[in-house]
Amino acid sequence: MASPNTTPLPVPLSRLNPKALQNSFIAWMNEACQLTQGEVVAIDGKTVRRSFKKGDRKSAIHMVSAWACQNNMVLGQQKVNAKSNEITAIPALLALLDIKGCIVTIDAIDAMGCQTAIAETILKQGADYVLALKGNQGDLSDEVKMLFEKTKLPLKEQNIEEVDAGHGRIETRRCRQIKINTKYLPTSERWPKLNSIIEIEATCIIDNKTSTEKRYYISSLGLDAEKAPSVVRQHWAVENKLHWVLDVSFREDESRIRRNNGAEVMSTLRRLTLNLLKANTSSKASMKRKRKIVIMDDALRSELVCPVI
Repeated sequence: MASPNTTPLPVPLSRLNPKALQNSFIAWMNEACQLTQGEVVAIDGKTVRRSFKKGDRKSAIHMVSAWACQNNMVLGQQKVNAKSNEITAIPALLALLDIKGCIVTIDAIDAMGCQTAIAETILKQGADYVLALKGNQGDLSDEVKMLFEKTKLPLKEQNIEEVDAGHGRIETRRCRQIKINTKYLPTSERWPKLNSIIEIEATCIIDNKTSTEKRYYISSLGLDAEKAPSVVRQHWAVENKLHWVLDVSFREDESRIRRNNGAEVMSTLRRLTLNLLKANTSSKASMKRKRKIVIMDDALRSELVCPVI
């Protein structure tokens, strides 16, 4: 009688524990990626559009990622629970990261990121914050706008102007930063270590058409009008270098993997792969081409598994 096959069957990706995988990924990045003093860490969420499942009434998953702007790497990610939102997911993610000395930026569309609990978590981790201020912050939003309009108040303020031109577009950005004075901004007292408020006014000229937009931020940083707009601009790397790459090179939004934990596990593995490919500088090929090269090159695959970050 033939002996039974004792070779263990491979475990499907959908059966893996996504939380354990994410924690391992974050622990690896905390050890492997050295963040520099003052590095911007951008926090932003992304929905995996086609991970929903109508039959089970399962919504598409939403992942919040932390992007190290100077290192160009994902530091970690956290899934937003179906009955929750980014307000709970962001502090949970930040608590796992080694971000001491960094500047954390959040610019959520609905301003979920602008919450006192999130600011407290950032400070507890030894970092500073620059948080977008939107309309749902009520009194604080109104007070900040009013304060910038009252230019004759005796406040410590710095200003800077920058001009960019190219591709038929001329953009002028004016940054004003005001040191907090609770006399004129009473709502600021409930925000931990709130030191300054920032106004970015962007005027864009395209085809002789001019548009102007003002955006407001609260920050634990002191007055430094040259640094403030740079920090705000760097935040958008999370969109251009992470979310855009996931959509275009990894085609994440087209993925129909949705059984059990499959969508969440694959989301983590895509970010892990992206980090490995960015860390490898032996090829100057695009991200999309690098992925194809790795499929056919055993030596490069071995090099990617043990990268020097």
